[in-house]
Amino acid sequence: MALYRQYCDGMFIVAHRYLKDAAAAEDALQDAFVKAFQKLHQYKGDVTFGSWLKRIVVNTCLDAIKARKMELVDINEETMSLVNEDDWEVPDESTVQEVVSAIEGLSDPYRVVAQLFLLEGYDHQEISQVLDISESASRTYLHRAKKQIKEQLKYDRHGTGY
Repeated sequence: MALYRQYCDGMFIVAHRYLKDAAAAEDALQDAFVKAFQKLHQYKGDVTFGSWLKRIVVNTCLDAIKARKMELVDINEETMSLVNEDDWEVPDESTVQEVVSAIEGLSDPYRVVAQLFLLEGYDHQEISQVLDISESASRTYLHRAKKQIKEQLKYDRHGTGY
């Protein structure tokens, strides 16, 4: 119970960020804690307990999203180009909360890919496995998400997307 009390609020925030529905986030959080307690013997201490638990919560949320049969936007792989991920910057005056809010405002699958990549630190290989999409689709979703985030931040700052 001490572990639950220590981590439940923070992990609820993580779950809610993915599922956008408090009841679904609570369900996923409960499932994640059950999984964590069942696999507690597998925790090796190579990362903090909070990081280990957060990974379980994120994966549980992704399972819930998949269970809802999240429909991914079709991508024409022939027209995709490789994207340089290092050339993306947000305006200096943007706060972390503004960026997180812009990410949360994206539609699926852009929001999920952006959260996994930008907030959770997943790479495209991990994202492709978790969401059952190609790595190039993951890169394209992220590129489009970043473009939408920049436009939203510009709009928030100046009241125009241009």
